[in-house]
Order: sequence, then C-alpha cells, then structure tokens
Amino acid sequence: RMLGLCSLLLLWGLAAPSHGLLETVGTLARIDKDELGKAIQNSLVGGPILQNVLGTVTSVNQGLLGSGGLLGGGGLLSYGGIFGVVEELSGLKIEELTLPKVSLRLLPGFGVQLSLHTKVGLRGSGGLLQLGVEANVSSRVALGVSPRGTPILILKRCSTLLGHISLLSGLLPAPLFEVAEQTLFKVLPGMLCPVVDSVLGVVNELLGAALGLVPLGALGSVEFSLATLPLISNQYIELDINPIVKSVAGDVIDFPKPHVPVKVPPKDDHTSQVTVPLYLFNTVFGLLQANGALNIDLTPELVPNNVPLSTTDLAALAPEALGKLPPGQHLLLFLRVKDVPIITLQNKKAAVSIPASIRVLFAVPGGSPEFLFELNGVLTLKAQLAPSATKLHISLSLERLSLKLASSITNTFDVSRLEKWLSDVLQATYVQKLNVDLAVGIPLPKILNVNFANSVLQIIENAVVLTVAS
Repeated sequence: RMLGLCSLLLLWGLAAPSHGLLETVGTLARIDKDELGKAIQNSLVGGPILQNVLGTVTSVNQGLLGSGGLLGGGGLLSYGGIFGVVEELSGLKIEELTLPKVSLRLLPGFGVQLSLHTKVGLRGSGGLLQLGVEANVSSRVALGVSPRGTPILILKRCSTLLGHISLLSGLLPAPLFEVAEQTLFKVLPGMLCPVVDSVLGVVNELLGAALGLVPLGALGSVEFSLATLPLISNQYIELDINPIVKSVAGDVIDFPKPHVPVKVPPKDDHTSQVTVPLYLFNTVFGLLQANGALNIDLTPELVPNNVPLSTTDLAALAPEALGKLPPGQHLLLFLRVKDVPIITLQNKKAAVSIPASIRVLFAVPGGSPEFLFELNGVLTLKAQLAPSATKLHISLSLERLSLKLASSITNTFDVSRLEKWLSDVLQATYVQKLNVDLAVGIPLPKILNVNFANSVLQIIENAVVLTVAS
C-alpha cells in the first residue's frame, strides 16, 4: 500500500506544564494529544478540505505540458503517435486524495509533530491514464494570539516532497513519464500545502470555541479568557482559563478569589482533564444571592399538604412560642439570605452552608400578617455533582438545619424542637426552588469538542476534577 507522510510542526509553547500547585483560580484544562488528533482527523472527514484539492493539475496551455512546453506545439515530443498521450497528460487531474491517517507526537516545551499519511490519485483527460503518487508534506506552524485573545495556529512554512510515482493504468513512454514526474513535482506542492492551512483553520475554530461568553440564564454570564500562554507536555496541552463573571447588564462582578493554591492531581495518558475551581462555585451562589434568588416567601399554598403550616402544628411542637394566639391560624415564613453562602470542597464531598434569617408570621383574617418570632439559622446542604457535555450540574439536599432564636413576642423557648418541622418545610419548598435556579450549571470550557458527560468526577481540596478517556 502506498502511503504519504505529512509532517507538521506546531510551535505550541516554550515551557512544559507544572505538576505542582495551581496558583490561579481559573479553570485548568489538560487536553490529551489524542483529542487533537481526533480534531484534525474529523476536519478531514467531515468537511470539504479534501474535496477542494480535487481538480486540474495541468492544462493544455500551462506549464511543462502546455503550448510552450516540451509537449506543446513545436515541442520535441508533440508529434507522431503519442499525441493522444500528450492530451491525456495535458488534462491531468487529481481524482482522489486518500483520507490521511493522522498520528502525532507532542514535543515537551516546544510543539507538536503531526503526520498525515495519504496517497494522491490522478487521471488523464481521456480517462485511460491513471497515476498514483506518494506525498511528504513538511510544515512549520507557530502559535499566536488572535484579536479575540484566543489561541491561533499560523502556518509559517510548508514544503512538499513527492515519493514514487506509479503508473496504475494506460501507456506512458519513458520520456513522457519523466515529463509527468517533473510536472507533478512542480505543481502538487502548491495544491497539498493548502490542506494543512485548511486543517489549521478548522482546529483554530475549535480552540477559539473554548473562550468567549457563556450565559448563566437569568443570573448573568461567564466569559472565559486565557490567563497564561498554553503549555505543553509529552502527552497533553494545558490551558489556564480565567473566568470573568458578568451581570445580565454586562457589568463585571468581582467576587473574592481564594488565595489558596489547588494541588491538581496528575493526568493519566489518553485522558483529558478539566479542573473546576471553588471560585466558580462561589460565583454561581454569589450571583444567586446578589439577585435575591436565595430568598423565599412561604405561604400555606406553597407547602405540600403533608407538611402543615399552621399555628395548630406549631402548638404541638412549642406551644410557648404562640402566647395567647389561638390554633387554626395560617403561618407565613419569610427566609432571607444576606450573606454569600459558603461552599466547601474537600474530603471527596461538596457541601453548601447558607446563613439565613427566618421570620415567622401568622395570618390575620382581613388584615396584615403579624410578627410571631424570628430565627437565625444555618442550612447545611449536601451537593451532588454531575457532569454533562458542557456543564457541571449541582443538586442540593438538606442535611441539617441549626436554629437560634433572634426575637419573639413571647418568652424564650427551645427552638431545637422546631428544627425537624422546619427542615421538612424547607426541603419540600426552598431546596426545590434552589435546584431549579441551579439548573444553569457551572459552564465547562468547550475545547476541541471534548465531551465530559461520561467523565470520572473527583472532589479535591477547593476544586473538582473531571477526567474523561480519549
């Protein structure tokens, strides 16, 4: 089998990634070389890149085979019984470009060596003459930054070496075969080098898709940008991506960033890895708190029937809290969150702590609700994390509720007796509302179309690591 070799050198970075502490609060993406190979292969399979190469190599009035060349009018070989062969050669076209087989090798601290193995098939204008040729294309590509601030690969130099040319069908005398070789050696490089440029264009689009604005529903958006230049090891490319949080109006919101570095675990071969920092979790809950989405007003109509909300139910738990208030009155709960929740990522667990004040009022028929008592509480919620293709989803469940009495119309009473009752109320109403608001998820950078839906999730100190096999 006749195969060609395209060797492409990508000057990706001048330093290799470190395996120690991640000093930034951004999203760290480590993309395996296999994913880069897939992106290049897919660009050749699904698009028009190879199709665009097919076409005329020579014409009757052009080049060595044209009117002024060896085979043209008055040329040494333009007469006699070989005139039909001359016509065949003068209309020679690329009929087939075998789908290149992609293989690559990363060069730590330097770049990527990419190989495309292919074969070119050519046919004469009359259809009788068929040639096959091997091609070795060597290109050098530099990594720059686009005006958008995204990584971009720029073709700097491209040269092509052709291997053995085979006569697959038809007749071609030795002198004409030599002319055909000279023509192909002159013309084919200019037709094959654009394949490299086209491939880079597709890959650049995929690299650029990792950065940009990602909506967070009604909360705002996150804009990803490169924090540092891309780095490279012998197995993966590393991108340190900085998230910039914006409000719905487009204003930048500067949430406090933790200064504790994250110790990122090593990446196995043939896997890609994304590290989602604690900062992004804080961002989502900070936006919820700033927008008032963590507050709720609870009335009996919003509470399931199996979780009663009346003075009768409260009297069974803490009758002293009611004073002289008669049973059968509806209760209203007003939960307010004034401080940003605290998210904890450690010991393979994710938890959210929400400090809240809970005002309890009773409904007065025909009048305004009246104050009964106020509680200061802390809701501790367990966070279940689940990745999808482009997001990390969060689902909460209430683990415990701790309460302290802030004020009351009656004497002090034991508020711990209300914790189970209020936990049931909040789990059935408030927590369900939070999960609806959290459906926007935490965005993951979309790099080379890597799908993290089936990734292995690992909770480490102050970060979550997603690892997916290539």
